[in-house]
Amino acid sequence: MRLDTLTADLLDAEALLAQGDEQSVVGAAQFLGRLAHEAEHYVADHCPTTETVQWFSFPTFFERLAYRRVEADPRELRDVGAPLSRLYTDLAFALVQTGEMEMARDALTQAVRWNPMDCGVRLDLAEINLMLGDERQWLALSFSVFERASEAEHLVQAYKNFARYFHDASNPRAVAACLVAAERFGLEDEELAAMAEAMEGTPEDPSTITPEEVSEVLAQEGLPEGANAEIALTLIMCATDAQALGDANSAMELLMRARGLVGDEACLALVDLIHEADEEIAANAVSDAESGEPRG
Repeated sequence: MRLDTLTADLLDAEALLAQGDEQSVVGAAQFLGRLAHEAEHYVADHCPTTETVQWFSFPTFFERLAYRRVEADPRELRDVGAPLSRLYTDLAFALVQTGEMEMARDALTQAVRWNPMDCGVRLDLAEINLMLGDERQWLALSFSVFERASEAEHLVQAYKNFARYFHDASNPRAVAACLVAAERFGLEDEELAAMAEAMEGTPEDPSTITPEEVSEVLAQEGLPEGANAEIALTLIMCATDAQALGDANSAMELLMRARGLVGDEACLALVDLIHEADEEIAANAVSDAESGEPRG
């Protein structure tokens, strides 16, 4: 397998998928299947997982840093050097189009393995598991999003999934609490609006539960309230680095994602925290240089 041509190969396959007709989709699925088979052999030969080393396919430094901060994985992280997560995501999409849902599930499982921070893929995998009758895995994957999500829309979807679950489990206050938690992100989500409207006048109505009750009910059910601050902090750290490198567009995109997770006030507080830490590090470095004694 030539890693340097994989991106071009994926563009060709994605072009076939975009055509949408059966022949093109089947052709793309077969082509992507061959690429995945070659990738598996390449990984087995060149990228062995050990007790001290793990290989990933993170598309940006943010995903790598976020994984390091939230997963507590002590191993050395190495980049496989090819977009393997994208390969398996494309393959899963093609397999869904051809109706091969179990194979699509397996492909998405590989996509998550190569980029564990892609919560969009996690949620797609959750839905396929639900379609295949595995509600437990659907819930587990939905829950895993809370710790890792860097996009508000993924958190909203996770809360909606739990609202659906609690509705089926006849737990009306938990439904209301999840809908309120989802609404707090302020996104225009038609499904969320429809769910809230359908609950009007019932014990599941999100307008009938107080903020204190939301906190209490979510805690009782073992669900977090809002985004993981570690992820927001990582976004801001990467935004600060991008700004220092003159990449204003990336810096703004990262900051907007952090803002979407925790809001303006918390985002500004995290920015101040990072600046204070940077100033302290700089002051210590100057002090060490003046004293002539290296730290540590």
